[in-house]
Amino acid sequence: MFGHQFYHSALRKYVIMFGNMFNDIDVVRYNNNVAVQSIRVPIAYGPAEKFLTRIAQDPSRGTNAAVQLPRMAFEITGFTYDPTRGLNRLTKNSAIGAGNNTLRSQFTPVPYDIEFSLYGMFANNEDAVQVTEQILPFFRPEFTHSVKIVPEMGQYFDIPTILTGVSFEDTYDSDFQTRRAIIYTYNFTVKGYVFGPVTNRGIIKRTKVDFTIPAGNTAASGIGSGAGPQSKLTLTPGLLANGSPTSNSAASVALSNITANSNYGFAFDSENFFDGVDRHSEN
Repeated sequence: MFGHQFYHSALRKYVIMFGNMFNDIDVVRYNNNVAVQSIRVPIAYGPAEKFLTRIAQDPSRGTNAAVQLPRMAFEITGFTYDPTRGLNRLTKNSAIGAGNNTLRSQFTPVPYDIEFSLYGMFANNEDAVQVTEQILPFFRPEFTHSVKIVPEMGQYFDIPTILTGVSFEDTYDSDFQTRRAIIYTYNFTVKGYVFGPVTNRGIIKRTKVDFTIPAGNTAASGIGSGAGPQSKLTLTPGLLANGSPTSNSAASVALSNITANSNYGFAFDSENFFDGVDRHSEN
């Protein structure tokens, strides 16, 4: 789009981040206050209806219900731009590029609220409240992850996940042979960002500035009648062979040996011209 093809997998990383929070929940079954069974609750991406339909239409017709339920599913339900977290759209983030001789840059990310719904499907209410009690204490009402969304930029962003509400329903409304399913829905908002393309540019290692007196003022200045640069300032990085910074360009190693992450100093070299010769064409 707009002449750029890029893909940072930002939304995929948010999905992985969200799912990993709930992939180690266990339900324990008790008999006379003695634990007799522990079940790891499986979780997958998709709507709750998909998994309920699969359970109701199990072709094997002999699968134990304890194997089917409990289980969890989650999905993205919406995106909303969040202007309260917007940054200056003209500001760029920068990072050192490949070989330490290029500069990567990227405009500040765009804040979006990503709505997630987490579904818990249970065969009985005891399993449901066990899972709910393992989730709620960690959200007050948010839990924050530090995520590196664009690896080449080397920046981590704090991504809060906010629990906005919990609701439940019992789908048992038929005869006694119909399988019961209690569904808890946990609604979350992930305060995420989406990122634009990364651009690579060369690093400027030499800067030259010409100071010029306008032609109409040269006679009064006593420096001749010609117009042109009267002084030149050259700025280069300075680095000694032992890796120490220096402001002496004559003692510095060659510019090709100085990289973006070198511990360099700044060397200023000035030249003065008072002959009035036009040097605009000089490098």
